Amino acid sequence: MPGFEELHVTAAAAAALHALGWTTEDAAAREAAPTAARGHNLVVVAPPAPAYAAPALAGLLGRLGGDGGVQGLLLAPAAELDEWGAIANALGRDLPARVQVAHGESRALRRLRARELDLLITTPEIALALVRRSALKMEAMGVVCLAWPESLGADEALTPLMHDLPKEAQRIIFTAAADRLADLVERYARKAMTVGAAPAESTPLPPAGPVRTVAVPWQRRAAALSEVVELLDPASLVVWAADLSHEAAIAAAVPLGDAAVTLTTDDAPKASLIIAFDPPSPERLRQLLGAGDVVLLVPPTADAYVTRIATPRRPIRLSGLLEAVTHEAGAHRAAIARAIEENRPERALLTLAPLFERYDPSAVAAALYDLWVAKSGAGVPGAVPDVPATSKMLVGVGMMYKSKAKDLVAILTKELRLDKAKIGRIELKDSFLLVDVPAQDAERIAAGLNGAMIRRKRVTARVDRGAARPAGRGAPARGGPRGAPRARD
Repeated sequence: MPGFEELHVTAAAAAALHALGWTTEDAAAREAAPTAARGHNLVVVAPPAPAYAAPALAGLLGRLGGDGGVQGLLLAPAAELDEWGAIANALGRDLPARVQVAHGESRALRRLRARELDLLITTPEIALALVRRSALKMEAMGVVCLAWPESLGADEALTPLMHDLPKEAQRIIFTAAADRLADLVERYARKAMTVGAAPAESTPLPPAGPVRTVAVPWQRRAAALSEVVELLDPASLVVWAADLSHEAAIAAAVPLGDAAVTLTTDDAPKASLIIAFDPPSPERLRQLLGAGDVVLLVPPTADAYVTRIATPRRPIRLSGLLEAVTHEAGAHRAAIARAIEENRPERALLTLAPLFERYDPSAVAAALYDLWVAKSGAGVPGAVPDVPATSKMLVGVGMMYKSKAKDLVAILTKELRLDKAKIGRIELKDSFLLVDVPAQDAERIAAGLNGAMIRRKRVTARVDRGAARPAGRGAPARGGPRGAPRARD
């Protein structure tokens, strides 16, 4: 493939990069692709968009494959999983690697046990659940990629996953905030080659602007692109993207055949409006601002990054559910505006990101507003029930199996790494037991316990979501199988 001869990647991987618009003039392609292909540790510093990972991913995919089961694991925020899958599939059409994006455990569990995967793309929490079920074996892993670990917010899941990774396994880290990850890189990817970082002696660029921004899920960027063009009606338009992986979707949203519309992955020519389909680098943002008025499409996981590089920001409100319902609650709007302006809600954005992928963000905001005013008694009927600090969990092993409370405590503390102080009351019954655990960790703990061995019995566990059991009842629900908790409808 012209321009890729010096890269130590497979011909198929080079062809895939070329098709997406990458050349060896890009440092990421020139350095990241061969480093990943050779199996060396790598840190790629880039804006938080999977498109920037394409060169390293191409080098990695070129050496995966075969009948040895899963060789690679890519851990990413839940809101980005499908976007990572799109990039991996665009690169892997002519490569032997078998890739799956896992939003849950079931299908990945089956394919892992059947040795039908070479690269699994999922969240740290799902990966840990698969490890607990003995389907994902970290000790046999050849490479692990961490996508924007500064946004994963999953240290409790990440630490046990990386703990069992072989020393010789390759580690690739994609980050938009290298200055915040020095300890993590030292711990997990020592002596890694770093690509894309500014020279140490250089002064960080200050935020640039003004820009207009559109908050939009990753999968709705093409639709948002069309709505922005319809709303602003520019005389000339440039759509800038990090690569050409979404060229077909962009072409369907805007008339690329029109002489007044240009799609580019390079310097943007002068135009009335520049729309950045992917988050740009600070240097690229300045070039775009020099070419015309700029609109940035901002997915949830890129919001904190865009805040660092762009100011002032003026949000564009697209048509949607919010336009259909108007409210006169000015005081509430003012309170929300203050919360946004005075304290960037990054943790909340990461929590809500999966909902933004399934529903219109306006619908999510409206639902949260209803919950808020109902909780505060501000005129909306109904009330939000308090979320308990602990949840009761049912575990299918009891006194008839000669089990003791200390057996459960040992598994929770040693295998699931739960602080002993967080384990609440344990009620030991004949064929099952009840234990109080932190509500925010209950689902993770139940998933980890499923399949565990207590007194030579493989147990099941679930979070009890039904009404509280009367004190003194020592048997499972009527009609339930003896020795295992019965699920409620």
